[in-house]
Amino acid sequence: MSLYLAVNWTIDPEIISSPIAIRWYGLFFAIAFLVGHYMMSRMFKREGIPNEWLDSLLIYVMIGTVVGARLGHVFFYDLADYLKNPLDILKVWEGGLASHGAAIGIILMAWLYARRISKKPVLWGLDRIVVTVAFAGFMIRMGNLMNHEIVGIPTGTDFGFIFNYSYEDPVGVPRHPTQLYEAICYIFIFAALFFSYWKTNLGRRTGFLFGAFLTLIFGVRFFLEFVKVQQADDKVLDALPFGLGESLLMGQVLSVPLVLAGFWFMYRSFQVEIQPPYKAAPRPAPNKSVS
Repeated sequence: MSLYLAVNWTIDPEIISSPIAIRWYGLFFAIAFLVGHYMMSRMFKREGIPNEWLDSLLIYVMIGTVVGARLGHVFFYDLADYLKNPLDILKVWEGGLASHGAAIGIILMAWLYARRISKKPVLWGLDRIVVTVAFAGFMIRMGNLMNHEIVGIPTGTDFGFIFNYSYEDPVGVPRHPTQLYEAICYIFIFAALFFSYWKTNLGRRTGFLFGAFLTLIFGVRFFLEFVKVQQADDKVLDALPFGLGESLLMGQVLSVPLVLAGFWFMYRSFQVEIQPPYKAAPRPAPNKSVS
């Protein structure tokens, strides 16, 4: 095998190790939320939405993302081990976040936000949140790449990435960089949603952007699972009904209903009345000097 054809991935997951450890994953996660906050502020300004709602939305989305992703990993991928050591569920810093769980968590928190803060339909919030979440997905997968985690199966050729910090066997062989595959797909999905909101009328069709997000993101997940190392506990897969665990991987099982739901939301968005054009908040009058 010629290693000159493979990418020898030697990036250290830690940017600095002392006096405190700072990891690439944490940095990218923070950037994702900061950029998301900025994008949401621009949307709110465009629509004349009170800026006071913005900080509350950020808190709701952060809680939904982290808690949902953690519980999703626990229940969908490693339930047996966590049942033996329940306190390990709290050790988020050791890794273990599932995007399907994050999606469920964000949806639930968006519903709670609509009930308690915005008093608008939950799809109003989700149509805007998913634009920023798509960008966050890109940043998180880049963090996974830096962490040498969620790697792909061996390519069986001289091409691929050799992950020097990965624990997967066999070591030192070229693998599919599935994190990079996902990151590239997610940045294009983000661009499509961003363009749809700002430059077309699709953003004013209630539920369309949310449906497109579900279909595109989890459609990508379904197909990339074919070249990704299996992460789910075999016992969890064996417990799935209709023999699904024998023919599909956990990520695919979880993606199918979300993709179908996405198609339904997009279809439904054309059956309801389109929202009126956005009206930006009025600009303050300029100060006039006294002569």
